[in-house]
Amino acid sequence: MNRRQLILSAAAAATALALAACGDKAPPAPKKADAPKAPEMQVVKIGSASPLTGAQSHIGIDIRNGVQLAIEDANKAGITIDGKPVKLEMVAEDDEADPTKATTVAQKLVDAKVVGVVGHFNSGASIPASKIYSDAGIPQISPSSTNPKYTQNGYKTTFRVVAHDGQQGPVLARYALDKLKVKTIAVIDDSTAYGQGLADNFEATIKAGGGKIVAREHTTDKDTDFKAILTKIRGLKPDLIMFGGIDPQAGPMIKQMAELGIKAKFIGGDGMQTPNFIKLAGDAAEGAMASIPGLPKETMPGGKDFLAKYKTKFGKEVELFAPMGYDAVMVFVEAMKRAGSADPAKYLAEVGKTNYNGVIGPIAFDDKGDLKNGPITIYVVKGGKWEALETVAPGAAAAEAKPEAKADDKKADSGKDVAKK
Repeated sequence: MNRRQLILSAAAAATALALAACGDKAPPAPKKADAPKAPEMQVVKIGSASPLTGAQSHIGIDIRNGVQLAIEDANKAGITIDGKPVKLEMVAEDDEADPTKATTVAQKLVDAKVVGVVGHFNSGASIPASKIYSDAGIPQISPSSTNPKYTQNGYKTTFRVVAHDGQQGPVLARYALDKLKVKTIAVIDDSTAYGQGLADNFEATIKAGGGKIVAREHTTDKDTDFKAILTKIRGLKPDLIMFGGIDPQAGPMIKQMAELGIKAKFIGGDGMQTPNFIKLAGDAAEGAMASIPGLPKETMPGGKDFLAKYKTKFGKEVELFAPMGYDAVMVFVEAMKRAGSADPAKYLAEVGKTNYNGVIGPIAFDDKGDLKNGPITIYVVKGGKWEALETVAPGAAAAEAKPEAKADDKKADSGKDVAKK
């Protein structure tokens, strides 16, 4: 056997051995297919805009807390939009109850890519901010702004979940005439969109109903000394003093009325229907009355559960509009689900079609973005606490909305709402 044959023979033997060895083993198992990856979580940002510092911060923080609770509850429940999981995040901004700051905040929220905004508290803030949201195509739901002008600019992005002052002012006035039987009334407002708007609607209805307005005075949403105004009013001996404004002014005002010996009854709107008003007014608060858009919190369909949840979470009672802030978030969520998208351009139309049963009750919007059939409740301070006197049914509230006084454009530029809101 030559060398070449030896090499071939060795190679053949090696191949035979290798094949024999392979025969002793099972064929290699196929690789397992990779497990399907879970859909990536989409983060959806919801804006919250309200005063978080300053004299009205207790109300603004209350709204923000309502937004926070809604976002936490929605995330716990698990949100899917178009079959994909979604996580909500809150972007909260402080507008300081200031119209100019409100526009800065609005642009900041737009730049942060929020898909919807719950806010603002004050009408004087909501009105100028609404144009910025409209230009960006981002829906805005105010939990509290009641000046009628807020929804009268024709923006498709503008909504509210409370009755407006074209309804609240007349209801308050009819209560004064029909239930309190007053004849002479002095009216004071805080020169904001909210305060003047509410006072205008109240005054128009008083005059139409045969009541006499003996004085119309103006202060600001920064003042706390009202003795000059009240001294002038004292000489006119009105049966009732109506104040359009917020609790930081209403509390000191009624306290100074008592110090001056003024015996007139005192009534106002939702801006003063807070625990803080009673704290500021002290004993003078007893007997004061105020209206608020909405049902009494304890009798709201989801009121008891919400109040308990809020107190557990934040260690304090609801101040005013937290339930409305909560429901505003849920309106956004339900609209996104129906549209199958969190893109404002795609889900905005669904906001206007809302038919949602929330904490506060049924929520649906008219073609302007106003809440349909919003009830209004009258309260009185009794034993150091606000106690509901009566609730005007939705249909009656709508009927009371005539005549509607129109606040001029200048009113909408000042601050509670910062007209109201």
